[in-house]
Amino acid sequence: MGMVEKEVFHIVTNNKMIVINNLWISKQERRKYNMKTIIKNVDNLLTNNDSYTQAVDLLTKGEVVAFPTETVYGLGAIATNEEAVAKIFEAKGRPQDNPLIVHIGSKEEMMAFTQDIPKLAEVCMDAFWPGPLTLILPLRPNTLAKNVTAGLQTVGVRMPEHKVALELLKQLKQPVAAPSANKS
Repeated sequence: MGMVEKEVFHIVTNNKMIVINNLWISKQERRKYNMKTIIKNVDNLLTNNDSYTQAVDLLTKGEVVAFPTETVYGLGAIATNEEAVAKIFEAKGRPQDNPLIVHIGSKEEMMAFTQDIPKLAEVCMDAFWPGPLTLILPLRPNTLAKNVTAGLQTVGVRMPEHKVALELLKQLKQPVAAPSANKS
């Protein structure tokens, strides 16, 4: 059988970013179809722009990307794309009633999908972002994919401190729904 055109990327170390297409395909199926595995290096100096460009392109096309944060590896999709977000739930075996955290590259991005942000939340953002702090904020109606919040009127928002994650989010300029990359 010939090479399947879809590529699958795998994380090896903290200095590598993975971009995953068809994550829900088992290892046996990937072997059966001779799927290509590629490892993309993303150095800590953030000089490998090709890797970021490729990840941004795949996210924009509705694919799922795994990336390191300061606490875990996140499995992300653009938070406004319901079909892309559904791939996260499928890949993880995650229940649909379990909302996802939305990651941002700048505080300005969250203004598009949150509202009535409490003053205390703003103080926490200034003190702890970027960093491993998730804030539960009021959701602006009809802004994120419905499966991100599991129907709730609030959304968990976080700005990761990890250089790779933050650079990816800054280049993308869109919110990314991203739980941990492990199976649920």
